[in-house]
Amino acid sequence: MTREALKSKVAGFPAVPGVYLMKDARGIVIYVGKAKSLRARVSSYFHDGLSDTRPRIPGLLREVADVEFVEAESEVDALLMEARLIKDLQPRYNARLRDSKLYPYLEITRGEEFPGVYVTRRHDNPRSRFYGPFTDVRGLRAAVQLLQRVFRFRTCTLDISESDPRRRFQRPCLLHYIERCTAPCAGLVSRADYLQQISMFQRFLQGKRARVRTALEREMQAAARSLDYERAARLRDQLRALDALASRGSLDLFPEAVQPPVVEPRQGLEELRGIFGLEKVPRTIEGVDISHVAGSDAVGSVVTFIDGRPFKPGYRRYRIKAVEGIDDLAMIGEVVERRMRRLLEEESPLPDILLIDGGKGQLRAALDAFSRAGVAPPAVGALAKREEVLYCGEPPIEVRLDRRSVALRVLQYVRDEAHRFAVHYHHILRAKRVRPS
Repeated sequence: MTREALKSKVAGFPAVPGVYLMKDARGIVIYVGKAKSLRARVSSYFHDGLSDTRPRIPGLLREVADVEFVEAESEVDALLMEARLIKDLQPRYNARLRDSKLYPYLEITRGEEFPGVYVTRRHDNPRSRFYGPFTDVRGLRAAVQLLQRVFRFRTCTLDISESDPRRRFQRPCLLHYIERCTAPCAGLVSRADYLQQISMFQRFLQGKRARVRTALEREMQAAARSLDYERAARLRDQLRALDALASRGSLDLFPEAVQPPVVEPRQGLEELRGIFGLEKVPRTIEGVDISHVAGSDAVGSVVTFIDGRPFKPGYRRYRIKAVEGIDDLAMIGEVVERRMRRLLEEESPLPDILLIDGGKGQLRAALDAFSRAGVAPPAVGALAKREEVLYCGEPPIEVRLDRRSVALRVLQYVRDEAHRFAVHYHHILRAKRVRPS
């Protein structure tokens, strides 16, 4: 098939998520890729002014004689389908992906009573089940967050045993309160039920969406017949979340997110435990910042990190309501107070650490906000830009962390992401205000 014939063919591809397969003259698949829009993505290969600078692409295009596609229900399905096809078909131009240890895998541990689900670049643990490799680590992490809405698996690294009597005293993390985890850490789900969740999840990863849906429906009806309405409602919500993947299964959750530092978060959290004098290693960190221009279009942001990584469904943004003019400290206080009052209303746990973008003044404003909200503050700190000095405690003390400290890099990541999210919302409001009607 000539280049012009290929251009004409792909122009008729649907503008939906899916996977495309490029074939050589013998009909052998030589490359597999995924797309948010099949028509837009595949057409980009055949534009006259091709801008793709990857070294293998020119050679690939010289060999392509035909292109086929397979539609997917969502970007999540396309991501999983791409990984399965690469593993099954072994396309030549995906060879570097197949052979490299740098690409991410999805790991489900099998050597634990309550298996965990992780994104990893190592796949040599014989006691785990691995899916992949995937081409896009950011897309994979976004997919995990979306799939947690359905299967509610744990992503923490806690050592959980069904026979541990201390589980009933454990406080679940934020993921349980927003219905992303069934909280085996706190004994809120039996091992049998949790393993059934994981089994459903594995079937979904293998492309058996219809079977998973049928099984959930059957369980829901059985629960309703036995008058177990709480379980029936939970299964109903899982079914709705599964159906919503087709319409809301976009991997572009927050396209402008700050790139994470290349560190091991666990090490940084261990360091933060000592810095703040905590009894346990902190799991949840929230970052707060504000953004405005001369007091106009003032907004605040709260970003949530779990186990050292951003948890986008926990992000919140605020329009400043009670502060007029330029008063950064009062704005910080308003955002913190509103956030804490909401957590109290929802009976949600406070973060283990609250980090403010700023110095002593911002820290003082945040602590005053806790007093107004009637909430005992968790560990609260403020990280000043440029000097990168951490202020914490009451009265505030100055902590100068080593520039190579992993704890500092984790705090910088939280602080910078809170700043990015606040600025992004501020730009949205300004654009709305100045846009001509």
